[in-house]
Amino acid sequence: MKKLRRYLLLGAFLTLCLPQLHTQAAEDVHLNDEMINGRSAILIDGTTGTVLYAKNPDDRHFPASITKIATGIYAIENGNPSDIVTVSKKAREVEGTRVYLAEGEKVPLEKLEYGLLMNSGNDAAIAIAEHMEGSTEHFGEKLTAYIKEKTGVQHTNFTNPHGLHDDNHYTTAADMAKIAQYAMKNPIFRKIVGTKRLKWDGAEWKTVIVNHNKMLTNYEGATGIKNGFTDQAHSTLVASAKRGNTELIAVTMMADTSAATYKDVTTMLDYGFAHYETKQVSAKGDAYANKDLFLTVPIGAVIHRQMKGTSMFEVQVSTGEEYYFSREPSERELLAAQAERQKEKEQAAQLTAKAAHTIPHILLFFAWLFLNVFMLAYAVRRTMRKRRAAYEQTMRRRADW
Repeated sequence: MKKLRRYLLLGAFLTLCLPQLHTQAAEDVHLNDEMINGRSAILIDGTTGTVLYAKNPDDRHFPASITKIATGIYAIENGNPSDIVTVSKKAREVEGTRVYLAEGEKVPLEKLEYGLLMNSGNDAAIAIAEHMEGSTEHFGEKLTAYIKEKTGVQHTNFTNPHGLHDDNHYTTAADMAKIAQYAMKNPIFRKIVGTKRLKWDGAEWKTVIVNHNKMLTNYEGATGIKNGFTDQAHSTLVASAKRGNTELIAVTMMADTSAATYKDVTTMLDYGFAHYETKQVSAKGDAYANKDLFLTVPIGAVIHRQMKGTSMFEVQVSTGEEYYFSREPSERELLAAQAERQKEKEQAAQLTAKAAHTIPHILLFFAWLFLNVFMLAYAVRRTMRKRRAAYEQTMRRRADW
């Protein structure tokens, strides 16, 4: 009985300690490239964009269906959700994953966006592209320009809306992270990619579509967003998850299998949540800034901040990092500055007018002064000549005497 009691006590002790040991082990893991199957990968803070891990982030790869992240946000931000789209023969006959649209079927743009992002419908992608820009080729050009303008990506070129293979259709893990970060700021996009199931009532297909992104059901706090595959691109995946105030985005490209992509993003997200958190530096309207400002810092780090003059403040993190933020002027300050500039312009105009009025008088005065000096000098000189002449005449007379 005593031995049994000891074993029970030891078991209870280990039961209490194991979760802590597991947590400590997870926190001590250092993420390295050997742990990631994809040839390129990246992990960023979805709020700040801070890169927390990267493996060949700027290598060029084919994106496959994660292209639809860009297509989706373009359609949402540039289209009318209630527009009725007529499905073309080209859309009906496209290869790969579809939502089985019928030729001539009329579908609201919003419904196509769900079919595009949840079920990876290539037919939905073509229908959207043709409706918005007339052709998939022209849509690719417009999409590339739009994404570059909105996100600043430099290594991306899209030739179509779906990601089916084209040698000139490419991107990078770093660029896809930026595109995903931008897209997830849109509440409509976020709602679509976070939807797990949706009833689909089409002309040729009536079903309940299930979001292809398995992270939504297999990972705590998952919020999106899109997976992809072609023979040339292999497996790709962009995934996001949020815990507390911290939302992370992980991208993996050119992985060997679909299972490998999910393992990659899970490994990256686990690492990120175990080591980092998003902290608010300043809230909109306070003395330091007129918009919300955030930093990505190690978990538990303490933030101190102080003003540096009137337009900049310094943030010091207890781990040793220092950051400087330029405080954007408030609307009141902008109006005050504008009024001050206007006042300066008016004062300058007044000085100019006064000068224009005063200068002629000054010139006239100097002209008068010069004339008087000249006349005085002339009179003095004339007087001196007369005196000299009189003196010389007097001296001549004395000589004659």
